[in-house]
Order: sequence, then C-alpha cells, then structure tokens
Amino acid sequence: MAVDFASAVSAYKTASRIGGPEMTGGLPASGEPEGPSFASMVKGAIDDTITAGRQGEAQSRLAIEGKADLRDVVMAVNNAESTLQTVVAVRDKVVNAYETILRMPI
Repeated sequence: MAVDFASAVSAYKTASRIGGPEMTGGLPASGEPEGPSFASMVKGAIDDTITAGRQGEAQSRLAIEGKADLRDVVMAVNNAESTLQTVVAVRDKVVNAYETILRMPI
C-alpha cells in the first residue's frame, strides 16, 4: 500500500488539530513552545555562575579588609566553585553529545 507524501502530511495536520497539543509534540497551535527557551535557560545558568563568582570575590575582598566572617567567605567561595564545576560538567556533556551526533552515520 503506497501513500503519497501530500496525503500523509494532510492526514497528520488533521490529526494534530483533532488530537490537541499532545498530537503536535506538546506545541501549542501557534507552533511556538511555551515557557523559556533553551538559550534563555543556558543564559540564566551562566548569569547565575557569574553572580556566584562575583559574590565569592566580594566576600574574599571583605575578608582581606577584615570586615567579613571567615565562615561566610568559605561558603561563598565553595558556592562559586560548585557552581562553576556544574557548568563545566554540563558543558562537557553537551560537547560529548555533539561529538556523538557528528559520528552518527547519515
């Protein structure tokens, strides 16, 4: 049984209108995904990393001046370090996934 391409596309469009968002892969009728995009999520994570690093530096500066508690300095620096390690781990996973995709046969 052979089905031409135009008929298959027409049938899929009809099914997606009848079936609702679950038939369109979770996309609303406008075709745009709801919620934040992947790029905005990555930008937010990077901004959080930068903020944590700056807070660690600020606490270190205050400790040098003798105006900060050592415990606060250690917590801020540890937070910055763990945030940076998380970003590096995610970056490594993304690069690994990209390399895996490049190795896939066409």
